[in-house]
Amino acid sequence: MGKEFERTQRVSQFLHQELARLLQSTVRDPRVQRINLTDVEVSRDLSHAKVFFTLLDDQSEDDRADIGAVLRKVSGFLRSELAKQSSMRTVPRLSFRFDESVGRGRDMESLLREVRKADAVLFEHEDVGDVANSQAHTGSDSDPSAA
Repeated sequence: MGKEFERTQRVSQFLHQELARLLQSTVRDPRVQRINLTDVEVSRDLSHAKVFFTLLDDQSEDDRADIGAVLRKVSGFLRSELAKQSSMRTVPRLSFRFDESVGRGRDMESLLREVRKADAVLFEHEDVGDVANSQAHTGSDSDPSAA
């Protein structure tokens, strides 16, 4: 079972590297130059591979669908190029999917930034209140030499 996992992992890494290279060097559609491959998941039997991608300048859902359609069109060509360059008996069928996790990560990061700002304002406000309270209780705002 361990060997099987190692093999799927090796195939996944190989596909990731080669697909990135092929997309940059052989596919002539300029829209493809805007994508970044994030992950490749290969099935246990090595018959299918899910290729996850993001857009460098993510504009809209239409852009994602447009690029997805282009990638689906060239998937057969990419598979045949992979077959020429590898010693695998069969090359997995490629299915391209937009990687939503990067966008969710960006959203989460912005939420965390907002929380940090709110905490900073809250703590700043509490610190000013604490200083005023400590001065009132200790009488530190009076002249220390008078005591």
